[in-house]
Amino acid sequence: MNLRDDQIDRYSRQIILPNVGGSGQGKILKAKVLIIGTGGLGAPCSFYLAAAGIGRIGLVDSDKVELNNLQRQIVHITADVGVPKAESGKRRLNALNPDTEVVTYPLRLDSTNILDIIKDYDIVVDGSDNFPTRYLVNDACVIAKKPLVHAGIFRYDGQIMTILPGQGPCYRCLFAEPPPPGAVPSCQEGGILGAVAGILGVLQANEVLKFVLGSGELLSGRLLIFNALDSTFRTVKVPKDKDCLVCSDHPKITKLIDYQEFCSLKKRDCSSK
Repeated sequence: MNLRDDQIDRYSRQIILPNVGGSGQGKILKAKVLIIGTGGLGAPCSFYLAAAGIGRIGLVDSDKVELNNLQRQIVHITADVGVPKAESGKRRLNALNPDTEVVTYPLRLDSTNILDIIKDYDIVVDGSDNFPTRYLVNDACVIAKKPLVHAGIFRYDGQIMTILPGQGPCYRCLFAEPPPPGAVPSCQEGGILGAVAGILGVLQANEVLKFVLGSGELLSGRLLIFNALDSTFRTVKVPKDKDCLVCSDHPKITKLIDYQEFCSLKKRDCSSK
């Protein structure tokens, strides 16, 4: 791919990196990434991916911007309050980098539409804020064999893992079933330090760029856990569950499930509302 003069200038600090160069930047410019949720995780992730020059970014979000979002959802500004998040996100990403095509999906994902949406993308980023969506996205990506970058945040903690269907464990290998409704506090009840959302969202962007470039070691089979109060990272190995309900050789789940309304969370397992 031949880069324009303005692209060489814009991406110069990336192009000079080992394992990137002009060919790597060309891969980035051709890549298609779907981001589910433009909240605490999706906002910083989308911002850095657009800055890097990802060719197409899809934004899935059915919510509107609220004032209490702005403490962490950096792709939105005060003037966007009341505006659909997908529209606000597109506006900001277009202003940042016109090279990036932004496609919006102002809808709620369910079993009837998710496979049709993810089929056009190379990799999926899950920045959702509830368990029904998280399990739906995991199962859809496993069934469609789409790479998925999962992250979750809660209070001062965050976690991230990359799922490569057919190669490593999926989210259900880690947490086989959603917890019962009300078992643990929701993100709205428990709170979140905005910087934690930023750190995990940027780590998701980093995983996407490594995948696109084919460089480095992805967090497949490894759960990276961050604690903001201690400023520590630790990695936990996640084995592939031979009896996993969705990614084993003989899965019990072969059709997508629309779990009913709830948002309950295990420790260190809340997403980005």
